[in-house]
Amino acid sequence: MNKYTRLLSNTFLFAISTFSSKILVFLLMPFYTEILPPDAKATADLIIKSGNLVQPLLTLGIGNAVIRFGLDKACRRESVYTNAVTAIVMGSAVSLCFWPALALIPDLNQHIPLLYIFMIVSVLRNSLSSNFVRSQMYTRLYAVDGVLNSALYVLFMVLFLKPFGWGITGFVLATVMADACSILFLTVVAGLHRYLKPRYFNGRLFKEMVRYSAPLIPSSMFWWIINTSDFYFVKFINGNTMAGLYSVAYNIPNIIMMFSSLFTEAWQLSAVTEDAQDKKARERFFSRVFFCFQGLIFSVSAGLIVLCKVCISILAADSYYTAWQYVPLLILAMIFSCFVTFIGSIYMVEKRSSLSFYTMLVGAVMNLGLNALLIPVMGPNGAAVATILSYLTVFVIRAVNTKKYIRMKLYTGRIVFNITLLTAEAFIMMAEPPLWPVYCGLLTLAVLAFNFSALWQSAKKLLHRGV
Repeated sequence: MNKYTRLLSNTFLFAISTFSSKILVFLLMPFYTEILPPDAKATADLIIKSGNLVQPLLTLGIGNAVIRFGLDKACRRESVYTNAVTAIVMGSAVSLCFWPALALIPDLNQHIPLLYIFMIVSVLRNSLSSNFVRSQMYTRLYAVDGVLNSALYVLFMVLFLKPFGWGITGFVLATVMADACSILFLTVVAGLHRYLKPRYFNGRLFKEMVRYSAPLIPSSMFWWIINTSDFYFVKFINGNTMAGLYSVAYNIPNIIMMFSSLFTEAWQLSAVTEDAQDKKARERFFSRVFFCFQGLIFSVSAGLIVLCKVCISILAADSYYTAWQYVPLLILAMIFSCFVTFIGSIYMVEKRSSLSFYTMLVGAVMNLGLNALLIPVMGPNGAAVATILSYLTVFVIRAVNTKKYIRMKLYTGRIVFNITLLTAEAFIMMAEPPLWPVYCGLLTLAVLAFNFSALWQSAKKLLHRGV
């Protein structure tokens, strides 16, 4: 199996996992938005987003090291797994220090125990169990677990919100219970308990794993700042109701992230295992994959912008309908987020995690400043503009910086042309001038036509040929 075939095979398997989880989440939107008003949804999201902020500290960022060192054939699997468990135990103890600070956040103080339960279970599934399974190339098992986790999430969500009527607590516990069942499933089927052997704890490898993952802790937090600080700013400046609307609006651009994540999960495996000796072949491989990747992202984005009103009206209760007006700009932000993640794989391959930290630091600082400046003037759309500019800046920095490692072709002209069309479509959609559906429809067709031939030619090369 050549590297292109392996990439496509892994992408297909990860697609099963990703699509099952994301699509079911979208299908649940009409259900939970009917039960939870925008202010309650904002509080539930506050718990989850705060948990995602603290998680990198709880794990010492070890989830990234599990994949990177788990793929390294020179590292013993028992040592990687045992070291990861040790890091999580240590990190969990350290994270308790943040309890008093988290308790000071309005609307979060009465949910601190629930927050910690959510964090610990999430870490054990996502950072440890799932990542270790991926690192061992058990892609079919990973896909099956994704489907199982999604089905259980739906079951618990319906059960906890409707018959039990647990509201905010039920919304969060649905994720906790689904993840707990997933941990049990992966442990039994993959025999993960066999890899937990204290005698194989490797101090030298532990230091190397922590040294690799440590810069990714603040990097993950900076990523969180760019992605999520918008929600906090909107909540405290515009109120809970507006934050709830903005949170639901974010679900539509997440469709783009769904397509991106199913690809990048497979891509990371291929990028790490790609032969580093043949530099030219490696650069062609990275360039061709990015060419195909950006065409897919632009095509999906164009369709989502023109359909954003329809998506919100179908997927959310009537009280959330006005959230559509924040979707077009958030889609533009998500495009650059996907590109930043893709180029970041070069840092992962080269074990240059410190550079990932510095580039995300720039984006995070910029995002905080722009949020404070733009949200009071533009409302939630100010947060979207701040996110666009932050991710664009990080993308440009990484595009320049990574050239010293892999001279990947970015196809800058195609990016500029696509972004110009999508920006025009977004602003026409938001302004709603006469005949706006016609203009948006034509721009969507233009983006699809421009990218289709390139996607088709690229797909034929990937399917029929190696380098």
